[in-house]
Amino acid sequence: MFRAAAPGQLRRAASLLRFQSTLVIAEHANDSLAPITLNTITAATRLGGEVSCLVAGTKCDKVAQDLCKVAGIAKVLVAQHDVYKGLLPEELTPLILATQKQFNYTHICAGASAFGKNLLPRVAAKLEVAPISDIIAIKSPDTFVRTIYAGNALCTVKCDEKVKVFSVRGTSFEAAETSGGSASSEKASSTSPVEISEWLDQKLTKSDRPELTGAKVVVSGELYIAVGISGAIQHLAGMKDSKTIVAINKDPEAPIFQVADYGIVADLFKVVPEMTEILKKK
Repeated sequence: MFRAAAPGQLRRAASLLRFQSTLVIAEHANDSLAPITLNTITAATRLGGEVSCLVAGTKCDKVAQDLCKVAGIAKVLVAQHDVYKGLLPEELTPLILATQKQFNYTHICAGASAFGKNLLPRVAAKLEVAPISDIIAIKSPDTFVRTIYAGNALCTVKCDEKVKVFSVRGTSFEAAETSGGSASSEKASSTSPVEISEWLDQKLTKSDRPELTGAKVVVSGELYIAVGISGAIQHLAGMKDSKTIVAINKDPEAPIFQVADYGIVADLFKVVPEMTEILKKK
């Protein structure tokens, strides 16, 4: 049975879409854009309405120019000052608040990286709203899906805040196209330096071993095959961001099946040799 939506609900939905506007906070290293920002832009475009991107840094002209070419962005706001070195949240927050006051955005978001997790709670607190962290899907402009209990359960959150502030899990959204866009560029609102913190230095250590938090093939691969692994909560927390998860286990109640995209309930010592032979033929 189909139930028609009430006229009032339709008018409210149309009104929401008409007045949507989203500000994406770009994460970058002045000369290069962090990949998670492109995933965040894709999430922002699914909200409907205009999408703007804020770029703050010391010499970030190249990043701003690159963002103008990204599909889905209508406007790029650029703020350059020495205080934005290191993208400290204490300095970025007043800039974001001033930009929000000027353009009255309905949504503010960033990637769920160390940068976004450090910045957005402060922004939300200043706006006196509750932030939503690590979303993996968008159902409507005010309804989001995120994981809880280390990824063992999905939670649908309806947000009635005047401004929706949220971080985006990068692996849950495709990266936006880096060509085909024609966004305008303009200077962002100027703010006075806070100067309660100062960026001093950054030292990168070199190692022959891959950095686990940055190696996509380790923690968020395109394909993850769990063979004979039950899926303890600590294990799930580390691999749940993988794009496609395949699980093989003889226990149909194994927790790994709760996060798997494809599951085979069988003895691994029988299934794996068969799979290996099939792959060899291809």
